[in-house]
Amino acid sequence: MGNADILREDGYSMEKPNIIEYCVSGRYALFTDPLSKTGGEKCSYQIPTYQALKGITESIYWKPTITWIIDECRIMNLIRTESKGIRPIKYSGGNDLSYYTYLHEVAYQVRAHFEWNENRKDLSHDRNENKHYDIANRMVTRGGRRDIFLGARECQGYVEPCAFGEGKGAYDGTDLSFGIMVHGITYPDEADREEEKGKMTVRLWNAQMKNGIIHFLRPEQCEIRHILRDARQKEFEPGKNFRGLQEFEGGDLFGVAQDFS
Repeated sequence: MGNADILREDGYSMEKPNIIEYCVSGRYALFTDPLSKTGGEKCSYQIPTYQALKGITESIYWKPTITWIIDECRIMNLIRTESKGIRPIKYSGGNDLSYYTYLHEVAYQVRAHFEWNENRKDLSHDRNENKHYDIANRMVTRGGRRDIFLGARECQGYVEPCAFGEGKGAYDGTDLSFGIMVHGITYPDEADREEEKGKMTVRLWNAQMKNGIIHFLRPEQCEIRHILRDARQKEFEPGKNFRGLQEFEGGDLFGVAQDFS
């Protein structure tokens, strides 16, 4: 299939698939099941949520001009948990004692691609597909632009490039169902439904593993949705809080320019 044949369902033709592949690993991960938070304790889902992987991908590289779509996640290590006694800070002052259940020794192969954020027509001048793609791949090889976390600030993650599907996965040949779980949150700047414009919406889905791989639904394909509250789309103004691809014209390690000119 040639580059000109890559066509999204909405009819917008991309020059390239714009796919990145990476492996993210860490000693601990905490993809919190919100049902476990009611008693002041936290318990992780068995697999990462779409939103958590999107956050990791955005920590590797992100601009408001693009939106990342997580396609697949391959579970490389056995799903193991470890509980720890934690002393979180209480709102009323002092500390409390809670037990958090983390995933232990995790590793995931992730395949994702970016598309233009169609809610950001004001940033259309920054739509240089080749440059965004090249920078994203460069950031993968350098472990990301920002710190990588596996669901929680205390769970440090490490990113390295990989070929999706290479190596032996712990659940190759295995199919599992994880039931209904959080898929992610739709923020106003990425809302795809008219009734969700200016809203913050949570999405749920029935998570399934096929041959050791989680094939994620696209956000707009999730039918179980609930509007949480009103929210406002963040404004970006070139020269003040937005630099786009100009940020990478400086030539240092991360390509960061020293001024806004």
